[in-house]
Amino acid sequence: MTYAVDFKTVSTVGLESSPVADALAGLRANEARYFKNKYDHVFTVEPASKEKSTIEWVNRILAERDIVIASQPLEATAFQVENIRMAYVFYENGLSINVMYTIDDDSKRAVGFKLSDGMEVPPELASKFKFARQKSKLAGTIRGSYFVIKGEY
Repeated sequence: MTYAVDFKTVSTVGLESSPVADALAGLRANEARYFKNKYDHVFTVEPASKEKSTIEWVNRILAERDIVIASQPLEATAFQVENIRMAYVFYENGLSINVMYTIDDDSKRAVGFKLSDGMEVPPELASKFKFARQKSKLAGTIRGSYFVIKGEY
């Protein structure tokens, strides 16, 4: 079932199995607000079982850095705004991964990691990245990191 994320009334729909469901829902709503305000794009997600190709694409890009996420994906989405292909995967442990992949400019391609408030840094990321903190009205404290994509996907 496609779910249009409401950033005014934060809901845990689709994320109920996460031990940090409320914080993950806030993180998801934070992303929805950003895309609505910047691009007038309605942020929708699908259950992971319906977005297998998106999750596989993200996993191929993560393999560039030998990263395999241990947590179960709950939801995912893929869309394009302007010349940017975007993909998001929300995981049960509270992790959100996004891929920003510009279509016509290979210098602006990156993978972002965001940790929901209250979750530990996953072991598969702990030794590879440092996480900066950012405050969000919707998501509390978000810790994030990223890497620049080198390959073509």
